[in-house]
Amino acid sequence: VQLQASGGGLVQAGNSLRLSCAASGRTFSSYNMGWFRQAPGKEREFVAAISWSGSTYYADSVKGRFTISRDNAKNTVFLQMNSLKPEDTAVYFCAAGTRREKWHVAGVQAGYDYWGQGTQVTVSS
Repeated sequence: VQLQASGGGLVQAGNSLRLSCAASGRTFSSYNMGWFRQAPGKEREFVAAISWSGSTYYADSVKGRFTISRDNAKNTVFLQMNSLKPEDTAVYFCAAGTRREKWHVAGVQAGYDYWGQGTQVTVSS
């Protein structure tokens, strides 16, 4: 499985960005998909996840501002980010989990098998 993240950029606080992650493979619809981020000098942290069945899960820090969705026909997962804050600045990574039963650990890196290369999001104040 190959993952290609895109959509990052430089925005002012309060504005929005939409990240996309295109996946290869014929069984995308059976994957759990997640977004993580890593700020300079910090550990990679969970942002949002969507299960193969459409259930969603968010980190408290982004709940109500970010929305994860998927388009199985296009093998793509999206992260709509609204009301962006400077503390959202990070490299954002998408990840794919090929085992459905690992949804209960969707909030940790161990729940995923494949990772994309990351896309930079910078939010200025």
